[in-house]
Amino acid sequence: MGRFLEFFRPIAPFIPEVKTPERKVSFNRKLIWTGIALICYLIMAETPLYGVNVSQSQAQQLAAYRVIFASTAGTLLELGIGPIVTAGLIIQLLAGSDLIGFDNTNPEDRALFTTVSKIFSFLMIAFQSAAYIVTGQYGRLTLSTAVIIFGQLFIAGFVLMMLDEMVQKGWGIGSGISLFIVAGITKTIWMSSFNLYPSADGRRIGAIWAFFEGIMRGDPVLDWFYRPGYPDMIGLLTTIAVFAFVVYVEGMRVELPISHSSFRGFRGKMPIKLLYVSNIPVILTYTLFGFVQMVSQLVWSRWNADNGNTLLNMFGTFNATTGRPTGGLVYYTTSPGSLGGVVNEPIRALVYLLIVVAICVLFSLTWLEIGGLGAENMADQLLSSGMQVPGFRRSRRPLVALLNRYIPTITVIGGFIIGMLAALSEFLNVFGSGMGALLCVSIMYQYYQTMVQEQVDELYPFLRGAFSR
Repeated sequence: MGRFLEFFRPIAPFIPEVKTPERKVSFNRKLIWTGIALICYLIMAETPLYGVNVSQSQAQQLAAYRVIFASTAGTLLELGIGPIVTAGLIIQLLAGSDLIGFDNTNPEDRALFTTVSKIFSFLMIAFQSAAYIVTGQYGRLTLSTAVIIFGQLFIAGFVLMMLDEMVQKGWGIGSGISLFIVAGITKTIWMSSFNLYPSADGRRIGAIWAFFEGIMRGDPVLDWFYRPGYPDMIGLLTTIAVFAFVVYVEGMRVELPISHSSFRGFRGKMPIKLLYVSNIPVILTYTLFGFVQMVSQLVWSRWNADNGNTLLNMFGTFNATTGRPTGGLVYYTTSPGSLGGVVNEPIRALVYLLIVVAICVLFSLTWLEIGGLGAENMADQLLSSGMQVPGFRRSRRPLVALLNRYIPTITVIGGFIIGMLAALSEFLNVFGSGMGALLCVSIMYQYYQTMVQEQVDELYPFLRGAFSR
């Protein structure tokens, strides 16, 4: 085991954890515990932070970041699952690049690795909580108010982490993080479509109600579909189109024929999905954007509030009234918003699109190697499982050459697609964003598979071994 993990062994017994159930939990009981975790999340997402008053412009900042990390501005879930996911990605990057040495087949090593991930999550929760306060997200605060807000954010992050662990340890179904992401995206889409609160234009905020109210009032036809600054029918229709597109793309794959070296009658296919590295690249991209905005706002609020320092202006300048970026790096890593913003700032929109796509492609290629998804790793997995590709010698070199024909190209294409989807969906005001749709579809499909497996396990216990392989 590496020295890095050993450093945390003395404090491992003091880290809180959810115990694994001693007996198998029934499917119905798992549904109940999953429902409890979901209800806790929804309650926290609607509970405002004590001592905080968040404006509408602040609530709209980092909208794509909030969707991906299931956060809600001005509530106990201000941070969402961001610290947990970020800490997990950091640990995975360190492990994947061999900076952390541990034996994945050793239960003791795996347990210590999980403990270290939790410690990093605690540190990230504390860091991001402090950063939100120091960067002035909630305005100027007294010391006592700052401590109260920090305590609320830290405790909420801790509760969310425990809920996720409870679900993953076998008390619930699937992953708590995935559950919270889907819940947040679903809530956003529902509220954008059916919110009954009145808006400044005299209609309801919900796009569907506003559409019919516009017809009843005799508004111009364009106003039925397009409402700057509010959910509209264009956003709803593009949301449906994006979901349909994501479902289609999720099913696209290249299938390589495989056979078993010991069982001549066995034939199968090895699928290489078009979205080969899934949604990891875009999560890393918007994590980076969130970090850029946080650091830029900290630098601006502390040392450049008048936007007078030329060197610091390269990081970012902000409007002192609205808090929106007006220049620098942060300006081009923040979406201009809906179609109106794109029309008013076409150069910014184009640069933002190119940056998102380029970084998604870069992170896709990076994760290909760090995440163990490269051709060499896949060839090793095939050979170790006794599989081979008909027509090729059962050795590593020809398999790697064959897989290299497909995997790098598919990775680049997949990164390009999810980058374009993420950026364009923000321009088209897609409810929950295009990445929300990608996350929602992939997670719901995983949940469907998990629930089917759980039910089969209960009905046919003798098949459990087949599913566990």
